[in-house]
Amino acid sequence: MTILITGAAGFIGYHLAHRLLLEGRRVIGVDNMNDYYDVKLKEDRLARIQDHPNFSFYRLDICDMAALEEAIAGEKIEAVINLAAQAGVRYSLENPRAYIDSNLVGFGNILELCRHNSVPHLIYASSSSVYGMNASMPFSVHDNVDHPVSLYAATKKANELMAHSYSHLYGIPTTGLRFFTVYGPWGRPDMAYYSFTKNIREGRPIPVFNEGKMRRDFTYINDIVEGIVRIIPLAPESNPDWDREQADPGSSSAPYRVYNIGNHQPVPLMTMIRTIEQAVGKPAEIEYKPMQPGDVTATYADIDELRRDTGFYPSTPIEEGLRRFVDWYKEYEDERALVAQGSAT
Repeated sequence: MTILITGAAGFIGYHLAHRLLLEGRRVIGVDNMNDYYDVKLKEDRLARIQDHPNFSFYRLDICDMAALEEAIAGEKIEAVINLAAQAGVRYSLENPRAYIDSNLVGFGNILELCRHNSVPHLIYASSSSVYGMNASMPFSVHDNVDHPVSLYAATKKANELMAHSYSHLYGIPTTGLRFFTVYGPWGRPDMAYYSFTKNIREGRPIPVFNEGKMRRDFTYINDIVEGIVRIIPLAPESNPDWDREQADPGSSSAPYRVYNIGNHQPVPLMTMIRTIEQAVGKPAEIEYKPMQPGDVTATYADIDELRRDTGFYPSTPIEEGLRRFVDWYKEYEDERALVAQGSAT
């Protein structure tokens, strides 16, 4: 059996592929290697797994249906894990077309791929952003998510709706994972914890929005990967007791599920900054700024359903996770600087 991972050179995709390869799984990875952030970082992630005998990589865009079909030709696919997407809330204000192409057109291709290849389980990345203007905390999969505050969030909500329609019409088991602020080594440079570490280390100011009055359910990458791995064999089944008169958003008469996958412990933004300061060994120069469009003040995951169905519970405290990230960041950036210095001489 083979697992297809889209976005395999991305942050979560790389870590997941690495874990599955260590377990002896066969993995097909695809990624378009776009330049939304540093392509060299994606190449360096990929270099750590691309020579594994059970790994095949295809540089392609999920908007290219013919290329997707060619990548899995002759393979028996156990599961498709769709992590390819245009990420980032703020970038969706600048370049909405990228989100429409990748997150809507591309995801439609993934659904068609699963339909025409009888894939037993599609797992796809949703986001805590779908909760939008919801005020009730912790966020629950049983809550309605009808008020997104960014196009990014709207596309992730659309993914859940598209998946449900395919589950209902064609019986394709689909599981959506609402990720909550994933962080850790080999992370994304556009994320706050990454840019804060970089700026603090280089003695530059960090922008802190909403006067620092923010909370995030920071979730360490190893915990995220553990949750995904546990879900792979658990293809959802139809719920015969689903009540159409009192429709629960967290369940369905179709083989469809959504889960929150987070740390279940929201952390104040200023606590995160102080933790990074300690790990870096330097104080931050903070520039307080007002709230940005498309942002939310807090995220907090209710993970009861995921814990009930898989036994998953996150185990990495923010202090330990950020220390591991900063240690990786120092080593990675220092090595890159040495290589660049050697190339210049």
